[in-house]
Amino acid sequence: MPEETAQPKNTPAGPPRIRALVVVAVLAATALALDQFTKYLVVSTLPEGEQVKVLGDLLLLQFVKNPGAAFSLAAGSTWIFSILAAVVTVVIIAFARRIRSMGWAVVFGLLLGGVLGNLTDRLFREPSFGLGHVIDFISTPWMIPAIYNIADICIVTSMGLFILLTIRGVNLDGTRTVSSKHANTDAPAVATDPGPAADTDHPADGAEPRVEPHRSDA
Repeated sequence: MPEETAQPKNTPAGPPRIRALVVVAVLAATALALDQFTKYLVVSTLPEGEQVKVLGDLLLLQFVKNPGAAFSLAAGSTWIFSILAAVVTVVIIAFARRIRSMGWAVVFGLLLGGVLGNLTDRLFREPSFGLGHVIDFISTPWMIPAIYNIADICIVTSMGLFILLTIRGVNLDGTRTVSSKHANTDAPAVATDPGPAADTDHPADGAEPRVEPHRSDA
């Protein structure tokens, strides 16, 4: 009977590249469409600066125009964020071709959709091309002192998944990196031969076995 060979732990897993690319594209397109549609509704229905309570103080809608980064930092450097977002988009598309893991496909899809959502605002909204203000409208003051949008949610979610996959050792191609600690625990234990002196019940080969006399308790 042929011996079975153990399968390595880092064999490729997950969907093939084409399926992963489809997941990235669909998620990115969905996130971008949802982000831009909600921003359109906000701009066309809410006065700028006015607050609308949806779930009391837990969830509010407040239309603001953000010329900078998060928390409206670096408001005078909008063009820098436009360039950075464009570079990140190119990098994501380049790395997407290496993805075989469904988890990483979700990460890159959400990240790409979020980056494109805010980049679209900076490129095509007022005051000018590349200097447009990002539309923010979601406010949860009990959780975070900032107003954000759907694109920001997608980016933060992708970062959370990125950390989780990294901790679990999942690579872009679907393989898993096994730490040295776990690799040592999986190694078979090797028993040492204590020698014939350590085994009194089983004599060495060639030695006559010792016969104990039968004793009767009668």
